[in-house]
Amino acid sequence: MITKSFHAWERRLASVDQNRVVRPFEWGAEWLGLDPAPGRIRQALADWSARAVAASDRFFAAPPIDAYERSGDLLRFPSAITTPYPVNNTVTVRLFPARERRPGGPRRAVIVLPQWNADPGGHVGLCRLFARFGITALRLSMPYHDGRRPAELLRAEYIVSPNIGRTAQANQQAVLDLRRTVDWLEREGFDRIGVMGTSLGSCLAMLAMTHDPRITAGAFNHVSPYFADVVWRGLSTRHVRAGLDGHVSLDELRQYWLPISPWPFIDRVRGRRLLLVYARYDLTFPVDLSKQLVGEFARRGLPHELAVLPCGHYTTGRAPFKFMDGYLLTRFLVANL
Repeated sequence: MITKSFHAWERRLASVDQNRVVRPFEWGAEWLGLDPAPGRIRQALADWSARAVAASDRFFAAPPIDAYERSGDLLRFPSAITTPYPVNNTVTVRLFPARERRPGGPRRAVIVLPQWNADPGGHVGLCRLFARFGITALRLSMPYHDGRRPAELLRAEYIVSPNIGRTAQANQQAVLDLRRTVDWLEREGFDRIGVMGTSLGSCLAMLAMTHDPRITAGAFNHVSPYFADVVWRGLSTRHVRAGLDGHVSLDELRQYWLPISPWPFIDRVRGRRLLLVYARYDLTFPVDLSKQLVGEFARRGLPHELAVLPCGHYTTGRAPFKFMDGYLLTRFLVANL
């Protein structure tokens, strides 16, 4: 009864958005710098994926820059990837300075990545909570979100869509944006840096942590080992799946999007502090996927904290569950940064 009740609630909340569009399937090879011969696109994407995973330090490397501009509580800088959409090429970060700092204590900061299609106010309350407890919070606007969204879009569809190459590049771009934010924090003298992400933001935050040893603590809110499986099976991405159907199989998609999945890089978080959170009645990040990732952490002997919320994906944002989640995330970061 409880499961059915939460699943019905999740479906009602998911149905509120009426602006989802089924976009046409596209291989998107040009977004990855590929120009395969006719009939070779599948192999070209598989080869590209294998190279990106094998050379992931280069794939997720963001060249250093000096072009940071801060105005009040806003930080702006150029993204490491230039796309055809000028508004998407400038990164915007909203700053929430810590209210107080322990005398002689470290300067602590956490970079916050909200969920896919979060509005500009998404996770602002959480950032203020972190700041209240002495941790400077930086809310990063992901590619194609907020002011980075091209005028023709009603949603941030270009970061997760049936265009395989563009989706891979957009998520790579998000990781590079986060790493440039870490660069700025290091320049500003912060001693301890963490990441906190929700849903899609959780995936991206984990990818950044696995490739940046300066990030010492990570709180990952809704987790999965594979990017493709969430898109293929999740409640929130049914319209994306509709565009993929008949063109590509799940096994192929998992292979093509492996470089933007946590699975190949799990061992790289060894020795750092981690909180994994999933929701017991989640239909967007299917629970068996979350359990698979958590089980792999345990199998490899990777120390971590685990929390299971008694709700679903959308209902995590509703009372009382949002307060439970906020408490878990804040407690972990305060203790581990």
